[in-house]
Order: sequence, then C-alpha cells, then structure tokens
Amino acid sequence: MALCLFVAACGNKGTAPKPATAAFGGTGVPPQLAAGRQSETLADPGKLPGQVELTPEEEIFFTDPDNPEGSLPELSTVLTVTPERREPWLRSETEARRLAAREGKPLLIWFTDSARSPMCKALAQELFNNVEFNAWAMEKIIRLRVDSNVVVNEADISLGEKETLLVDRRNHVERLRKRYKVLGNPMLVMCSPDGKVLGRYRGYQRGQADYYWGLIRQGEVAASVSHKAWRDGLGEKGYRDWHDRRGRKVFARLLSYSGGNLILIEPDGTRCRTLESKLSDDDREWIAEQKRMRGL
Repeated sequence: MALCLFVAACGNKGTAPKPATAAFGGTGVPPQLAAGRQSETLADPGKLPGQVELTPEEEIFFTDPDNPEGSLPELSTVLTVTPERREPWLRSETEARRLAAREGKPLLIWFTDSARSPMCKALAQELFNNVEFNAWAMEKIIRLRVDSNVVVNEADISLGEKETLLVDRRNHVERLRKRYKVLGNPMLVMCSPDGKVLGRYRGYQRGQADYYWGLIRQGEVAASVSHKAWRDGLGEKGYRDWHDRRGRKVFARLLSYSGGNLILIEPDGTRCRTLESKLSDDDREWIAEQKRMRGL
C-alpha cells in the first residue's frame, strides 16, 4: 500500500506522528550544511533569510493511505526547464530560487532602477548586454532582476486592478531590498544554489565591466564549492538526482514506493509523484538494486 506525505504546520509539530523508515533511505533530514570559500569580495556565508530550508523530519508524517497521490504534482511539472526556453533575467524570486536549487547553479540578483540610475544603464550596456557574458551566464548561473522602476503592462484589467497590482509589486521590491540589505543601485547579490549569500557587489563605474565580471565569476566558483558540500551531506541522507526519459533531472529523496508509484521530496519540501516507468534506465536500475538488497 502506498503512503501519502503531509507536511505539518509548525504549531502541530508536537502532535505529528513519527514516520516509519522512508522508502529505500534514511529517515533523518540533515541540518543545513554550510561551506564556502571566502575572498575579500565575499560576505560571510552564514544563514540568511533567503536560504533554502530543509523540512524537519518531525514535521513530516504519512496520512490518507487510500489516496496516496492526492494533489501532488507530476514529476514532469517540476523538472528543470532548459536554458534555451527561459528569459535571461527572471522576474519571479520564487521561480529563480527554485530553478537555482534544481539546477545546482548560483543565483545572481541584480537590484536596479532602470528609469533613474545612469550607472544601472551603464552596467546593462557594458556587461549584461555583452554576448560573451550572456553565453557564460546562461550556462553557469540563474539570473533575477529586481527593478525599482515598477510598471504594469497587463491588458484587459481595470484601472483599480492596475493600481492594486502596482502597489503589490512595489511592496514586493521593497521587501527584497530589505531582505538583502540593498541601500543603492546598482547592487548585485550572489547566492549559492541552496540560498546562502556569498557576495555583495555595490555600485558601478563606466569601464568596470571586466572587473565586475571577474567578481561574478569568483562568486560562481565560491557558490559551487559551497553547494557541493551541501549536496554531499544530503547525499548521505538519501538525496540524489532523478532523471526522466528525456534526461531532465530533479535533486530529491524517495519518500515512498509501491507498485511502481514513487513520491519524491526536494530539500525545500517540494513533493511530487511519478511512475517508475517514466524514469531513466539508471534510476530504474537503482530502484531494482534497492529492492534486491531488501529482498523485495
């Protein structure tokens, strides 16, 4: 019989029953692992508000065995989007952070004011519009643009709805600026894929494109070192890359397996379901080996 996962609210932590041994893996979710190579341009990579949170094991329990899959999304809906099919600069923080975590790439956040800051325009012209930089960035990092020049271009909505949307977007920008301690424009923030802030680069002067690109490269290397240690620690607890038949992947832990039906959970608590038949040959062989080891 398959089991369905439910993540309890913090207030219910004391009442949630403990799960049985998770499918094909350990039951513990490890604490956040922090490791990063610092340089004079890098901030102390301590835990910050934007960091990915692992779901505490005591907040996970299984319920509703008669409806094991419930409303969980299909694996195909959470798999990595190929770089060729997305915009260079994302506008959604949630989408950018999740994509960075899934692809294992650092997140570069660009705080800008496209309407009032000459140096923001200079940074865009001299570096971010550079063909070589864009080719490198598409392969190495995830990019998020946070623009203080908030506009509403949506059509077919009322004036009142536009005003409400404008206020919401301005408030969202201000929340992000406070979270990342942004005091001026432009400012770049480099985060590891698991959410640690590793670098803050403030201001810009014309002619500094190569210097700024060097800072970004340095941050990407530091983020890769930090993320490898984080992944290695999670790997010891059962997290691994899962691939579909097209080679797309997601880093997750197997929560349950029954009759070819799987439920997976990512480090940030995102869950999905899939069929064994939809997985890669390597994943199916891994499942077969785990079953042989357990006499299943």
